[in-house]
Amino acid sequence: MTTHLPSFIDSALDRTVVPGYSRIGFQVRSRGWPPFAPQALRGRTAMVTGANSGIGKAIAAGLAELGAAVILVVRNTARGISAAAEIAEAVPGALVQVRRCDVADLADVRDFAADFVGRADQVDILVHNAGVMPTTRTESRQGYELCVATHVLGPLLLTEMLSPALQRAGDAQVILMSSGGMYAQAVHPDDLEYRTGDYRGATAYARSKRMQVALTPMLAERYFGAGIAVHGMHPGWVNTPGVATSLPRFRALTGPLLRTPAQGADTAIWLAATDGLPSGLFWHDRMPRPEHYSRRTMESVADRDRLWEFCASATGVTAGKP
Repeated sequence: MTTHLPSFIDSALDRTVVPGYSRIGFQVRSRGWPPFAPQALRGRTAMVTGANSGIGKAIAAGLAELGAAVILVVRNTARGISAAAEIAEAVPGALVQVRRCDVADLADVRDFAADFVGRADQVDILVHNAGVMPTTRTESRQGYELCVATHVLGPLLLTEMLSPALQRAGDAQVILMSSGGMYAQAVHPDDLEYRTGDYRGATAYARSKRMQVALTPMLAERYFGAGIAVHGMHPGWVNTPGVATSLPRFRALTGPLLRTPAQGADTAIWLAATDGLPSGLFWHDRMPRPEHYSRRTMESVADRDRLWEFCASATGVTAGKP
């Protein structure tokens, strides 16, 4: 049985940010968590994007340890093969494959998903973890701002195109890896691709992660009744290669407080391995969390509709059920 902190303490950890998002929050909260059941995911197939390092690799390793057959979806095949070898060494008997796909490239996503659905029976777990934080405004192959393409458009299209394989699983889990940084940002329906103002990579990253969170309940509704649950989450502050490269000052200031990749991966693994969780919520440390802590970041229904219209136009995913 899982034991949670009293709600007022748990909420205080998050609202004070540093304790809640750091390894302190994880260590305090995880004291009441039971271990995962051995082989809890045996017989299931999991797909993790951005799985060659950091949180993605830790998620893949954790899912493999629970018995899932894991597919690492990576841009760089050589790095993916290296990550798969490390997982196989750490998890004896792990079933790990490597597939190349650039989730920012919508044509690549279409080709990858069509090939996968044609070859494979089902996918039970889909974790959208791939992430980028460019220092200057960069566009994808199709001309979309790179953070939006990687964190929003690619995951939306990949989920839709894999929906036949997800439906065949009967009880599939789709997990969108957001970021606590999104709490500081709103959806900007008039400038979704950050075309105006001084571009900052960290802001672009957080804006696109806010879009993920705004889309999560819409995707949950879209796939309701199809046997596909959709969850958003954030991992806290995690010591990853991406943080070291993109946020060196932040890492220098917070280094001793940062979570390990395994700690950041925990909630994604828990969501994948726990039956009966409600779809469409935003999670952190195994608990649903508010989508907003400030009224200024709240989007209207019209804002969400405009976000969906933009995504639909870019990807070809239309309204209604899959």
